[in-house]
Amino acid sequence: MKLTKRALLGGAILAGLAAAATVGAAQPSSKTPVKIGEINSYSTMPQFTQPYRQGWQLAVEEVNVAGGLLGRKVEVVARDDAGKPEEALRHAIELTSKEKVDVLAGGFLSNVGLALADYAQKNKRVFIASEPLTDALIWDKGNRYTFRLRPGTYMQAAMLVEEAAKMPAKRWATIAPNYEYGQSAVAAFKELLKAKRPDVEFVGEQWPAQGKLEAGTTLQATTQSKPDAIFNVTFGADLAKLVREGNQRGIFPKVPVVSLLSGEPEYLDVLKDETPKGWIVTGYPWDQIDSPEHASFAANYYRRFGEYPKVGSVVGYATMQAIFAAIKKANSVDNEKLVTALRGLKFSTPFGPAEFRAIDQQSTMGAYVGKLDLRGNKGTMVQWRYADGKAYLPSDAYVKARRPAAAMK
Repeated sequence: MKLTKRALLGGAILAGLAAAATVGAAQPSSKTPVKIGEINSYSTMPQFTQPYRQGWQLAVEEVNVAGGLLGRKVEVVARDDAGKPEEALRHAIELTSKEKVDVLAGGFLSNVGLALADYAQKNKRVFIASEPLTDALIWDKGNRYTFRLRPGTYMQAAMLVEEAAKMPAKRWATIAPNYEYGQSAVAAFKELLKAKRPDVEFVGEQWPAQGKLEAGTTLQATTQSKPDAIFNVTFGADLAKLVREGNQRGIFPKVPVVSLLSGEPEYLDVLKDETPKGWIVTGYPWDQIDSPEHASFAANYYRRFGEYPKVGSVVGYATMQAIFAAIKKANSVDNEKLVTALRGLKFSTPFGPAEFRAIDQQSTMGAYVGKLDLRGNKGTMVQWRYADGKAYLPSDAYVKARRPAAAMK
């Protein structure tokens, strides 16, 4: 069959139109938003996750006023995992398959974070773990697609050990929730304190179920071991119960305490005038930080929400800042390109500059270390310092011994 010149020309035009249509379909239009799927324990940990939500809302509003990303608006699709790994997985599936989000972010509890990280690995989806503190997330169960923002249990334990090692205490007891986060924190504290002070011994361990602490029973068992000091990892309602019971029994401040997270406004606001003086803690003295980046963030946050920022606010804001910086660097939302961009990525936070180090995909964002005190019948931090996260990360050799080789690729 002979083809006329006109037929050939027509076919070429049709083929060109089809190709153009295909390219157009493959390239999102400026009307298609960059979508971030955010999963968190909004109903079970509102004292942290409500400020967290407001933090990421502020970041999204700011980037959209500035023109968005890749010429497109940014949209966050948020879901509540109710503190359950199975709920988080259900939402992750829905967000990626139905909502077609470009990136996954969030997680509060460590077991939820590990479930989301496993999903990210199996489905090759970038997951920015904002809050989960277990180090299994980046080491033993680390993977190519999971990056963690907050300093984990090893880093924060190292910050506290620096102070604990100076104490005369030789006999230590621990109180921690009996799940991944608590176990990880106690293991890191023991390892690091013994390395600095070989003379110390751990004489008692209490492992209450998260959210179900029986403060009287726990403290009675702890004091029976006659510790010189206590390492505490409880938080939220459990922390409030522990402090109240310890104050009533005269245990605090008689027995010195080193405590993870207890200087955060989320928890000090609950403790109020019951805040135990002298505890050595990691936290956030928001009203005393005068750096330009923090002053700008705090002012904008107050202007937007009419309240002062919490740690959750900082984490929510910084999580989005990291994602925005990665998308800008990759000039794409392709997940493989984002992984490349995230490794070694430098980004800004209200605490100052940070980066994801390439070897384990852990952020160098730090925390504040100081002592608890009362000011105007409210808990506060005194004698504090900023502990830059990069100074408390383990060596490359340590990471290589724990992180799967496949996660390094």
